[in-house]
Amino acid sequence: MSGQKNMLATLGFVVSVSLIAAAVSVLSAAYHYSRLQFDLLNVICGKVVEQEPETKNIISAALKAYTEGNADRVPEEDVLSAWGYRISDFSGSACGQNVWFAATGFVTGILLFIFTFLYRNKMEALRIRALTEYLENVNTGKAPVLSASGEDDFSKLEDEIYKTVTFLYQTKDSAVQARNEFAENLSNIAHQIKTPITAISLSVQMMKQNLNSKPLWVQQVGVPPEDGRMAGAPGIPGPESPAAMDAHCKYLEQVEKQLARLTHLEEALLVLSRIDAGTLLLQRDEVDVFTLLVLAADNLQELFVSSCTSVDIPELGEMLVIVDPDWTMEAVMNLMKNCMEHNPGGTVHCSYGKNPLYTEILIWDDGEGFAKEDIPHIFQRFYRGQNAGGGGIGIGLALSKEVIERQNGTIQAKNKPDGGALFEIRFYSH
Repeated sequence: MSGQKNMLATLGFVVSVSLIAAAVSVLSAAYHYSRLQFDLLNVICGKVVEQEPETKNIISAALKAYTEGNADRVPEEDVLSAWGYRISDFSGSACGQNVWFAATGFVTGILLFIFTFLYRNKMEALRIRALTEYLENVNTGKAPVLSASGEDDFSKLEDEIYKTVTFLYQTKDSAVQARNEFAENLSNIAHQIKTPITAISLSVQMMKQNLNSKPLWVQQVGVPPEDGRMAGAPGIPGPESPAAMDAHCKYLEQVEKQLARLTHLEEALLVLSRIDAGTLLLQRDEVDVFTLLVLAADNLQELFVSSCTSVDIPELGEMLVIVDPDWTMEAVMNLMKNCMEHNPGGTVHCSYGKNPLYTEILIWDDGEGFAKEDIPHIFQRFYRGQNAGGGGIGIGLALSKEVIERQNGTIQAKNKPDGGALFEIRFYSH
C-alpha cells in the first residue's frame, strides 16, 4: 500500500504543478489579450477624438455602456462585420504570442515532469545502492543492523532482506556450532580409536616374535607330550605343526593389514577434524608443478611397483603455483593412488598447463573410468564407488578436495571420452 500511496502522491504532484503552470499561462494570456484590446481601443478612440472632437462624449458614453450595462459583452450591431472586418484581421500580431504562451506552458509542464521523473529515479538509485552495500557487507560479515529509511517502494523489500539476513546469521551460527561439535567429536573418536590400535599392534608384535623364536622343548622325564603337542615357552603354548604355524602367520598378516587400515583411518579422522575446526594451517609457498608431481609419484613408488603400474609425468617447463607443498603433495598422491587402484598394471598419466587465469593439473588412467552414478558422490567422505578397491576407506578423495579448495583451487572428476578416469585440478591466480 505504501508503494501505491507514494506513486499516487507523485502523480498528484505532477498533475498539480501542471495545472498551476496551465493556469498561470492562461492568466498571462488573458492579461495580454486585455492589454491588446485596451491598446486597440485607445488608438481608435484617440484617432476619432482627434478628427471629431465632438464625438468624445459619444465614445465615452458607449464605453461606459459596454463596461457597465452590457454584461454579456455582446454588441447590439455587428458594425465591423458589416464593414468587412474579421476577427483574424485583429489577431495577426498576437498569433505568434499566443503560440509562445502555449509553448511556454507546455514546456514548463514537460520540464516539471522530467524533473520529477529524474528526482524519483535518483531516489530509487540511492535506495538500491544502499541495499546493495548492505548485502555486500552481509557477504563480508560486517553488516550492521538495517535501519528503516521511511515508507517507500523499497520498504517491504528492505524488511524482507533484513528478515532473510537475520535468519541466515542464525543459521550460520548454528551450522558453525554444529560443525565445531562435529570436529570435536571426530577428534575424540580418532583418539579413542588410537588406544586399542596401539594395544592390538603391540599384541601382534609379541605374537610374531613368539612364532619366529625357537621353541623350548619342555619334556618331563617319562611323560610324553599330550596328543603329540610340543610345549613352547612358559605360559605360551607352542605351535602344533609347521602348517599350523603358517596359518597363524597368515592370520597375523591379515590382522596387520586391518591395523594399517585403522591407523590410516585414525590419522585421516584427525586431519578431517582439524580441517572442520579450521585449525589446519596451510603454508603459501611457490612450488613447481613438475616437482610436485614427481615427489608425489616417488612416495607411491612401492605401491606402483607392487601393482606393476607405471607413471607418465612429462616435463613441460617451469610452472609455479602458490600452495602448501606437503598437503598439496598429499592430495595429488591420493588422486594418483585412486587411478592406480582403478587401473592396476596400467599407466597413470599426468599433464599440466597454465593461462592467465589458472594453472591446471590433469591426472588420469586408461581404465574403465567411474560409474556414472558415482561421479556426483566421488568427493563425499566415506563414499566408496562400485569399482573401489578393497583397501580404501573413502576419505582420500574428500581430503584432496578439502586441501585443494582451501588454496583457491577447484577439482573435478570425470570420464575421458576414450575411456579412463580423469581428475582436473585448477589453482586460480586471483
